Amino acid sequence: MFAVIRTGGKQYRVTPNAVLKVEKLEAEPGATVTFTDVLAIGAEGALTLGAPVIAGAAVTATVIAQDRLEKVIIFKKRRRKNSRRRGGHRQHVTVLRVADIRAAADAPAA
Repeated sequence: MFAVIRTGGKQYRVTPNAVLKVEKLEAEPGATVTFTDVLAIGAEGALTLGAPVIAGAAVTATVIAQDRLEKVIIFKKRRRKNSRRRGGHRQHVTVLRVADIRAAADAPAA
């Protein structure tokens, strides 16, 4: 079973027990996070697509750590002027382990 979720302006294809890095979320390590923006769910050859999201579907994940990605070097140079600038950036990310994928039929009634 897999699901496609949307968080931080990006889409991720997740499976149970998968570890993924997403844009920083305000959550402590060990906390549980639920994503309700589920765009698609697939299982045993059946694919359910949302328009734009699947109502009642949710993906639950556990926060493993708050981390930073590798440094990206920003280098600016103006030719023939002996002008150079070098900087770096490390993006903050949240490391998650997907615990459960619930389809709309499996979701509890609100």
